[in-house]
Order: sequence, then C-alpha cells, then structure tokens
Amino acid sequence: MSRLRFWRRRDEVPVVELLRSNPLRFGIVVIVVLAVLVYFGFTKHIPFKHGFRLKAAFGTVVNIQPKSPVRVAGVDVGKVSSVARQGNTGVVTMEIGSGGLPIHADATVKIRPRIFLEGNNFVELQPGSPSAPTVSSGAVLPITQTSDPVQLDQVLGALNSDTRTNLQDFLAGYGDALTRKPNAAENANQDPEVRGLDAAQALNKAYQRGPASLKGGAVVNQAIAGTEPHDLSKLVASIGRVTAALNVHEQELGELIVNFNAFFRSFAAQSASLQKTVAELPGALHSATRGLASLNASFAPTKAFANAIIPGVKVTPSTVTAALPWIEQVRASLTPSELGGVAQGLAAATPALGQLTAEQTPFYKQTDLFNKCLTNVLIPAGNAKLQDGSSTSGVEVYKEFWYGLVGLAGIGQSFDGNGSATRFVAGNSGQTLKSAKVNILGQKVKPENENLLARSPLSPLGTRPAYPAEEPPYQPLVPCYKQALPNFNGPLSQGPADGGG
Repeated sequence: MSRLRFWRRRDEVPVVELLRSNPLRFGIVVIVVLAVLVYFGFTKHIPFKHGFRLKAAFGTVVNIQPKSPVRVAGVDVGKVSSVARQGNTGVVTMEIGSGGLPIHADATVKIRPRIFLEGNNFVELQPGSPSAPTVSSGAVLPITQTSDPVQLDQVLGALNSDTRTNLQDFLAGYGDALTRKPNAAENANQDPEVRGLDAAQALNKAYQRGPASLKGGAVVNQAIAGTEPHDLSKLVASIGRVTAALNVHEQELGELIVNFNAFFRSFAAQSASLQKTVAELPGALHSATRGLASLNASFAPTKAFANAIIPGVKVTPSTVTAALPWIEQVRASLTPSELGGVAQGLAAATPALGQLTAEQTPFYKQTDLFNKCLTNVLIPAGNAKLQDGSSTSGVEVYKEFWYGLVGLAGIGQSFDGNGSATRFVAGNSGQTLKSAKVNILGQKVKPENENLLARSPLSPLGTRPAYPAEEPPYQPLVPCYKQALPNFNGPLSQGPADGGG
C-alpha cells in the first residue's frame, strides 16, 4: 500500500508546475479568488448561508424593496431579503440579526415611511411580549399582526368636499368655543376660579395645575409598572390578546360600538342627574380617603391579632382532642333517659306556655298604660314642689307625704321613751267649728248628711290652696297618661286661704 502511494506521488504534477504549464487555468483561478474577496468586502456575508428569517403577510407591499431596513425602536436589526405575492397578499421575507432576537408569537410588523407620507419605507418590528412563546426561523406572521402604510392618495381621498366643509365648520366652532364669553347661567355652574373667563383663558389657568397633575401622572405610571417582575409585560401581552381577539371578531366589535353609542346616549339623557352625581363625588372621595386611612390604621392591630392568635391555632388540635370526651358526655346526656325526657316534658308544657304568652298580651297592654300613667302623671306630680308661703318646705310632694306619715305615727303611738302614755287634746271655749254635711262611717244618722260640730281654742286659718269653685272634670274613659297634669302652684295657691276668720 505504501509503495502504491509512493508511485502515485511521483506521478502527480505539482500545482506550481501545473499553473506554469497552463496560463488560462491560472487566470480563471485568480478571477474566482478576486470575486470571492470582492463579495466578502461589500456584502460581509457568507454565501449559501442565511441568518434568522421572518416572513410577514401584508395587504399591500408598496414601496418595500429588498434591502429595505428592518428596525426595532429605531435601531436597524435586519433587512428585507425578498418580496413576493401570494394570492391577495404580499409576503415580505426579512433576515433578522441577533440584535432583534428573540421574536415572540405575538410580534407585530408595520411598514412605515422614513419621509412623511411618501417614499423610503422601512419595516418596524415589535418583537412581542416576553410571556408569549418564541418563533423559529422561517415563521410567518399573519396579516392580523401587520399594518400597511398610509399613502398620500388615501389621505387626499379622505378629504373630500364634505369632509373639508365639516373640518371648516369644526375649526370655526372650535374657535368660537375657545373665545366665547360664558353667560350668567353658565357662570353659575363653574368654579369661582374660572367664572367670567372664556375657554382659552380657562385652559391657560389649567396649565397652572400642570405640575401637580404631572406628579400624579408619574405616580400612576409608576403604579402601572407593577410591583413584581414582568407585571407590565404581562399586562401588555393581555392587552395584545384582547386587541387581537377584537380584530378577529369584527362583527362583534361593530355591535360593541353600537351598544356603546346607546350606552352613552342613555348617559346624555341623564345629564342632570350625572351632574349632581359628579358634584357629590368630591365628598364621597373624601369619605373614601378617610375610610381607607382608617382601614390602613387598622392593619397594625389586625397584624397584632394575627400574631396573637397563632399560639391558639397551634393548640387547636390538642383542644379538639381534649374536647372529644366532653362531646361524648354531651351525646350521652341527650339520650331519652337523660335530657330526652326533659325535652318530652317541655314539649308537653309548650302549648300551655304558648297559651300563657297569648294571655299575657292584654296584661302587658294594661301594664304599659299604667307605666305611661306613672311616667307622665304620677311621678311628675310626686316630684312637684308646693309653694305654701312661709310654710313652704321646698321638698317634693312625695317626700312631704312620708313626712306626714311619720308625724301621724308619732301622734298616734301609745308610748315613747318614757314608757306607755295616754295623750289628750283638751280645749274649751274658743271658736265653734261646723263641718259640711257628711255621713258618719258605720253609723245610721237620721236625717243623713248631718253637720258635725267641734270646739277650737284658736280661730282656724283655713286651707291652702283654696278649694276651687267646682271639682275638676272626671274622665274615666280617657287614659290616665293623656290627662292634663294638675297645676299645684296655680292662681289659687297664691291667694288667701279659704275658710279663715
């Protein structure tokens, strides 16, 4: 074998000799080498090899040519390699460099002009949300994820005569709205800060609140970013899925717009009520803020309570274990021989108790009337203080009643600290007293209603307050609590005593 290789090497012709012997072959080799060097120098691309390829279907591919740039956020990440037509759509094939990877399934592609409205278009690529799956080389983005460029003829076609007239009317109305002074009725509904100002002046004043608004907007933007990693990307992905679904269901989207029109028409019909509701919103928001502040203040005690309850939760299993014997005893006490017999007795007594409850209703009604009489008449009368000139005690009537009982008990008793005693009230001469006609209890006096006579050493002073000319009306059918409270210190109590002299 080695000999065979040796003889072959001796038979082979060296390359240098071969080139020297054939100038044409040498020229061809030089041309090929120069072509390869020139290709590398200008294209910087290895032939027969390509990078990541992404295809996208467009409704129109006007002004997109091969080698048009592909950009992500204004940075070139690739270029268009070819443009082809497939049915009613145009398919643009792009080669994306490593700076534009990875690309996700919800990526979007737009054809945008480098010069306003016309010419020098490029492809703007949005790689999609990180939560969506990535696509491999050769993937095709559907037409629902692409956008066509707006051409100048489309813009001019939209501005027909009617549209231009409406635009003129809009600009004239808008200018009038900015410069027209409000009337008295409109001023009454405005804040004092902008009363008497036109819309343009009010807008200028609104800029003074711009710093606070921008600060609030910054807070909102910070809140939109979320509190956890990928919160915003998940939100954007969710919004992308919603908009993609709306784009697919065009009919349902149209019906949604119609329903929105009806919804806002209903709002417009209730503009007065909405205005009142909006006027109440500041107070409601203030109350809500105070409620949230109170809720925030309650979190600390709630946390302390949660920490304090942890030991109790830990001993719950042992508590349940200890309670099982008690539960067994309770079950035994509920048997027919224990509480079951008591329950039977209660079942037999329940009808009688129910009847008793029904019969107590009239009793409670009378008790209620009696309590009202005590509250409205008897107690206020007992709390009254009689004005009796020099004999005024200055205490309530109910206390004077008990004082009188004490005096009567002292007069009527048959003994004192010195032992048994007999008391006499003796008198002679003086004044003869004659009572009105009365009946003597337990005696049959003929004729009835005789006068009683008595002797007094002193002249009577009379009674005060004086007896009225006639008795107060007796109304037995009127509830006690509805009758007028007697006026103990009325005009008769201020005059001279009756029966004197």
